[in-house]
Amino acid sequence: MEDDKDTLRILVATDCHLGYMEKDEIRRFDSFEAFEEICSLAKQKEVDFVLLGGDLFHENKPSRSTLVKTIEILRRYCLNDLPVKFQVVSDQTVNFPNRFGHVNYEDPHFNVGLPVFTIHGNHDDPAGVDNLSAIDILSACNLVNYFGKMDLGGSGVGQIAVHPVLVKKGTTTVALYGLGNIRDERLNRMFQTPHSVQWMRPESQEGLSVSDWFNILVLHQNRIKTNPKSAINEHFLPRFLDFVVWGHEHECLIDPQEVPGMGFHITQPGSSVATSLIDGEAKPKHVLLLEIKGNQYRPNKIPLMTVRPFEYAEVVLKDEADVDPNDQASVLEHLDKIVRNLIEKSSQPTASRSEAKLPLVRIKVDYSGFSTINPQRFGQKYVGKVANPQDILIFSKAAKKRQTTTGENIDESEKLRPEELNQQTIEALVAENNLKMEILPVDDLDIALHDFVSKDDKTAFYACLQRNLDETRKKLNSEAEKFKIEEEDIIVKVGECMQERVKEISLCSKGDTGLASSTQNLDTTRGKSVAAESSLNTFSDDEDTRELLLGTRSTRSTAGFTRPSKDATGAARGGASKRGRGKGSLKQTTLSFSQSRSSAAIRSEEVDSSSDEDAANEANEVVENSDPEDSFPQSGRKRPAPRGRGRARGTSTAKRGRKADTGSMPSMVMSKDDDSDEDDKPKKPPPRVTRNYGAVKRR
Repeated sequence: MEDDKDTLRILVATDCHLGYMEKDEIRRFDSFEAFEEICSLAKQKEVDFVLLGGDLFHENKPSRSTLVKTIEILRRYCLNDLPVKFQVVSDQTVNFPNRFGHVNYEDPHFNVGLPVFTIHGNHDDPAGVDNLSAIDILSACNLVNYFGKMDLGGSGVGQIAVHPVLVKKGTTTVALYGLGNIRDERLNRMFQTPHSVQWMRPESQEGLSVSDWFNILVLHQNRIKTNPKSAINEHFLPRFLDFVVWGHEHECLIDPQEVPGMGFHITQPGSSVATSLIDGEAKPKHVLLLEIKGNQYRPNKIPLMTVRPFEYAEVVLKDEADVDPNDQASVLEHLDKIVRNLIEKSSQPTASRSEAKLPLVRIKVDYSGFSTINPQRFGQKYVGKVANPQDILIFSKAAKKRQTTTGENIDESEKLRPEELNQQTIEALVAENNLKMEILPVDDLDIALHDFVSKDDKTAFYACLQRNLDETRKKLNSEAEKFKIEEEDIIVKVGECMQERVKEISLCSKGDTGLASSTQNLDTTRGKSVAAESSLNTFSDDEDTRELLLGTRSTRSTAGFTRPSKDATGAARGGASKRGRGKGSLKQTTLSFSQSRSSAAIRSEEVDSSSDEDAANEANEVVENSDPEDSFPQSGRKRPAPRGRGRARGTSTAKRGRKADTGSMPSMVMSKDDDSDEDDKPKKPPPRVTRNYGAVKRR
């Protein structure tokens, strides 16, 4: 392996978590100092490229300060005129699915001397309507090569194809597979579903067979099996692999370990900065220098010198002889003694530390039979001596061992841990309450809720709805070409298509039945309510979700269909529709229907214009949408019910988009024929125009 022209040298690191604790005055630069040391080691060791195993950023939306510092480090070490001694021989448009579609060092406008290849982790995974990650910013700047990004689609199990980046240096050929983070439960199900995960092998070439490639996989998933469904078993991976780089786990297990019966080795570099003050993070941090020649490799672990020292200890107070349960002073004295010893231990000079830093100190205290101590008050005396004075102590109680029916003790691993506390998903809540999701699939909502909460993705639910609407439109458009859909049936047809899709997804993902209900059930739930619907000549994706749900659940009636206004932005009085929301125009979509404006006369039931106008609590209001040039005088309108705090106590609150009706009044639609009635009534301000398709009156 001394022949440099045939030896591929790779520096491997994972979980850099750039931007961690960036608002802490002491620890704000820790992640950047460690990452800069990794880049300097790559330059010092003259590696061919750097391989990162996910979680480059700590936040899904890193701050501008974090992005600037990261770009500065990459620019300082990656952009130079050093030659790149390997080449990528695979289809780069498949490996790097961005606008440029090639490895960054081949760009003629940049001098890249140190290529960086990275996947995304669970902290910096892509999200939003455009499915973008913070790593896409670095990729667009031509600083990193972002691979392993999968398009999973909407719902269900999904199907992915993992294409390798084929790297060749001299006679050494490496197939680099990347799999960015996917929710463990979903990826677990995909591995157990036939043909859901396809591993693409290199094609045989002249003088080069498939077995000549050295196969490396880098992934970012849970490895510790606290729950079989929330971790990935090593035996799910293909047997043709030679080496696996496992990200996400922060404990440094840098020495490659062979998986029995699989034929490949796994290395777990761990994180370069301590983000959880636990025992596993207290181990020395390393990166791996991997040298490959032919089908052989040689690992070299390199310690990181700039990592902040971290000392960890566990104390069981009831086992300490000099501690009295009734004397809190003795407890404080004992804990102070332990902290002082740990600080002294960390201050001793070692070869693995470049400069003295305030240490991190964590003591896990089992206080069974004792009273707790205020951790913040305890840490005040160590300000300026440790980096985390506010959380030096963490208190816990040993869980009592439960016994089985045979009297045997349950294993220690079954003790309750804080991260295993009750965390219910939408699927569990739906199953527990026997709910029926009729419009949107459960899996889609679960993913959208996770993105909204964990990644601060404000458009998660909009993207979920938009994706389902697009698929529904495609299905309707395909059916419209085969069958002639009447204008009056479009709203009902939309509901049927969306419910059919919910059924398909639920059967595909979990085989559950009964998650979607038929349109007949939707109709019968309305009882004796009188519905008035309106039909559109155009169907817009900018319409509010509530309007779509209203149109889907409404029963068909003899009422006519009116065309909504293009500039309707107001809301009708009485809370019958949404207020002050909505965009100014409707977009034309793929759904188009016959537009005979002259024949679109309003069909309505006869309205008794002489009804008493003082029946305020029984009042219904009619929502009229018309073009500005066709606006009609409004007459025959009942007085709206009071709203806000002045509402009568006996009046029930109406839902948006429909108004409760206490009398058996027919639908009221405004017409030009009612001009004479308007003159006999006192003038009232006209109601604000809404964008609803039609107000629904219920008894």
